[in-house]
Amino acid sequence: MPRLTVKQKNWLLSAHVAFAALWTGTVLSMFLLALRNQHSADAEVLQALNSAINLLDDYVVIPSAIGSLLTGTLLCWLTIWGFFKHYWVIAKWIATVALIVFGTFWLFPWANAATAISEAQRLQALENPLYSFDAKGVLIGTVMQVVCLLVIIAVSLLKPWGRRTVKEQSQTKSASAS
Repeated sequence: MPRLTVKQKNWLLSAHVAFAALWTGTVLSMFLLALRNQHSADAEVLQALNSAINLLDDYVVIPSAIGSLLTGTLLCWLTIWGFFKHYWVIAKWIATVALIVFGTFWLFPWANAATAISEAQRLQALENPLYSFDAKGVLIGTVMQVVCLLVIIAVSLLKPWGRRTVKEQSQTKSASAS
């Protein structure tokens, strides 16, 4: 397995941190827009806020989440950290994949539906139970994402669970080989 030089690893790690920061900051921005969206009294503002949430999701969150996952994969593959040597790496992997799945199958459709309803129904969208459900889903979903991303960042910094024992690592390798 090829290894990175220290300089290469630092560049890759910097890209990983940048993608994670971009993802976290953008989801926090989406939350703030969704929070403001609950009190819209103007159809144009309602539609603009929903469109902004959708644009941030499509053009910033999705690429930064993919970038974070790809750089994390490369860091595991090309450095001594590995995929299964440390509990904190495993925890980050599970949490990152769970966030991407949640964003893909729940948060993204809620944001799209809220935008479509607000475009079609204008201010009457606030009285539509489907819009209310989707808008609340975006609000709650973005809070959950921000909290989970902050926990992932804390795990990255603190590395609380350390290295797995050699016996556990060999069991993982034999299970994945079969």
